[in-house]
Amino acid sequence: MLKATLRGFLAHKGRLLLSALAVVLSVAFVAGSLIFSDTVARTFDRLFASTSADVTVSPKKQIDTALPSGETPTVPAALAAQLARVDGVAAARIDAAVSNITIIDAHDKAVGPTTGGPTIATNWYVTQRSPVKLTSGHEPRGPHEALLDKDTADKKKVRIGDTLTVLAGPGSFKVDVVGIATFTTTNPGAALVFLDTPTAQSRLLGTADAATSISVDAAPGVGDDVLKQRIADRLGGRYELRTAAEQATSDAAQLGGFLDVIKYLMLGFAGIAVLVGIFLIVNTFSMLIAQRTRELGLLRALGADRGQVRRSVLLEALLLGLAGSTLGLAAGVGLAVGLIALMSLFGMNLSAAEMVFNWPTPVAAYAVGVGVTFVSAYLPARRAAKVSPMAALVDAEVAGSGRPLRVRAVVGALLGAAGAAALAGCASSTKASTASSLLGLGLVFTLIATVVAGPLLVRPVIRVLGGAFPAVFGPVGRMSQRNALRNPRRTGATASALMVGIALVTGLSVASSSMSKSFDQQIDRVLGADFVIQNANFQPFPQEITERIRATQGVGTVVRQRFAPVRITLPDGRKADTAASGYDQRLDDVAHLTYAGGGTAQALAADGLAMDKTYAHDHDVRIGDSLPVLFSSGQQARLNVAALTDMNQGSGGFATEGALFMGLPTLERYVPGGQDAAVYVNAAGGTPADRLRAALKTTLNSYPQVQVRDQSDYKKLVHDQIAVLLYLVYALLGLAIVIAVLGVVNTLALSVVERTREIGLLRAIGLSRVQLRRMIRLESVVIAVFGALLGLALGMVWGVAVQQVLALQGLTAFAVPWSTIVAVAVGSAVVGLVAALLPALRASRMNVLAAIAHE
Repeated sequence: MLKATLRGFLAHKGRLLLSALAVVLSVAFVAGSLIFSDTVARTFDRLFASTSADVTVSPKKQIDTALPSGETPTVPAALAAQLARVDGVAAARIDAAVSNITIIDAHDKAVGPTTGGPTIATNWYVTQRSPVKLTSGHEPRGPHEALLDKDTADKKKVRIGDTLTVLAGPGSFKVDVVGIATFTTTNPGAALVFLDTPTAQSRLLGTADAATSISVDAAPGVGDDVLKQRIADRLGGRYELRTAAEQATSDAAQLGGFLDVIKYLMLGFAGIAVLVGIFLIVNTFSMLIAQRTRELGLLRALGADRGQVRRSVLLEALLLGLAGSTLGLAAGVGLAVGLIALMSLFGMNLSAAEMVFNWPTPVAAYAVGVGVTFVSAYLPARRAAKVSPMAALVDAEVAGSGRPLRVRAVVGALLGAAGAAALAGCASSTKASTASSLLGLGLVFTLIATVVAGPLLVRPVIRVLGGAFPAVFGPVGRMSQRNALRNPRRTGATASALMVGIALVTGLSVASSSMSKSFDQQIDRVLGADFVIQNANFQPFPQEITERIRATQGVGTVVRQRFAPVRITLPDGRKADTAASGYDQRLDDVAHLTYAGGGTAQALAADGLAMDKTYAHDHDVRIGDSLPVLFSSGQQARLNVAALTDMNQGSGGFATEGALFMGLPTLERYVPGGQDAAVYVNAAGGTPADRLRAALKTTLNSYPQVQVRDQSDYKKLVHDQIAVLLYLVYALLGLAIVIAVLGVVNTLALSVVERTREIGLLRAIGLSRVQLRRMIRLESVVIAVFGALLGLALGMVWGVAVQQVLALQGLTAFAVPWSTIVAVAVGSAVVGLVAALLPALRASRMNVLAAIAHE
């Protein structure tokens, strides 16, 4: 049996090739994502470990929030001298580093990464752990000198002697480039500008008495943990203390979010490849077994029992999985190399020579590849084991190809009912968490139900889809329709591979279109300002920009928006970390907010606070309640809940979690010296909006990072952000289509082999090569369109369900992207034509006599 299995596998290796490609794609994405993420993690682990001080003393972070406030936490600069006197300290140095600043050249162009990396200004000092070294020029020696890193200087064509403008929180200032510093380690994709320490303190932090952290070096023979404990004994618990190892771990954890995005994105591609590949492999093995019915029956007649036949088929699957996994692992290495090269475009200079290949990578690769093929081949293997010895004496297919579909009908109906019930519960739920859980169950159950029940729909749907074939294409059209109807299981499995990708893209396209329409409605309803002025990266900007805006001719109303991290203690005892917004008093002139209680005047009054009504209801907050609020500055206050906003009417960007906002004077009292996140501007009376836009752009020419947007621009910004999600979906669809095309090609190719004698007879009685190719193309098109219709129907149901969940977040509009729907339907027919090219060509080249004589 082993020899027969090996010979059978080698005899059918061409037929199994396309199935192996599905395994290769699945394994490649798994292996590539693991190799790439391990390589980046190892590279940055070495970077962080080699550049971290023995002990770092930094401000203790009290409030955790993601929204940028523009604040720079500091420690007293005098702490360095105090720490220098601690036993075991060799040196203590001031760090004055601020990220996400803006550097501008003499042509008013931003000098910094164009791909999302930060621009960091910091003080210059050299230690053995410095990540850069001075390679030309000299170190900065005064308030008007600076160094620039070589990568940024080369990309932006900055040379020694050039003048740059640094836009920091306290204001902008000019520096001359007096030297170039070159990275000695991996460049993490940042732009670095170095100032002398007094300049960095005064210009970046606004005072010579502050530092962002203190770096402490241990004396020889003093361990980091010992030194940390001594410093803790001296300082108490007022500051965050980290050893070099702990600082490296913390930095790596921050990087981990970026790596996780890439890893899970690629694993998502792997998951799609696995899911669609299962249909392909099941179909391939089912057809191979059907074609080898007489061979298997002969093995049974010669004494092979059912277990041996089943193990023989599973061994073929195992060999296919091993071959596909090996090739996929090699392809994964190539994919990782490509990703490393891609990262260089983002300024992250990784080396493929330092690629990390940890043992979990091949284990995961072979587990996925072998596991997928083994599981996919199990049902066909069981079916093969049921072949009777008598099958060797007749020209029969394996039992089961013509079995009634009653079991599928029952299982599909039960799963479909469960999925429909879950989606109905999702639509009627009033809590977002419950609705999301029911949505997930509904998506899984309806997908499985459609796959299981797909063959039941083959005959009625394809009779309709191919109903015009006989009239348009004559006997060729009738035969193509009947070929697609011949084996509903095979047709259903082939179409299901395409259905998965199309359902995914349809559902998310409906959801994204609904989100876009909802945001459009919210912006129209809520945003009353003529223009919104923000940084392109949404980071806050210094007060000097706001003052330039106020001084622009034609400007009328100016309302500032500022964020500040807060920790609010709710009546139920929960402490919520979020970012409250602060606004100027004329908020109603630039925004049309709706309230369930109170109003803008009350919310912006001294020590007043506005909160979303749903958030307030969930935490038993009422108008008039006085709530303790801790600000990032360390100051505490009791603010009065004076207004409840109605978030169901949409925020239009005017609210944070819980829609907490207050008057800007209240915010400044507890967090002085903050930066503005946005400025809302209305034109003065008699000034046309177009003229004001031109004037504002002229004013802000020296600040290229600042954008002037009206309502249409703001809508486009939201649409572009949502489009990023769609691009991912389209990429997933593209992968699914590639594998689905392989599935259709494989099905048609094996079908041609299966019908060799039939094709020979048709050719003998007058069917031309052109007619034969047309018959196979029509069969392929009708299968592809059938899969597309299933996917479109399922995706529309999913899209409606997702929109119901979004409605609980205030995104109530519903929209169907009809252009996408039409494009998918037309594209599916094209997919069918493309997939049929090779099988049709092969069939048309068959020798007629050899085909008739084929067994």
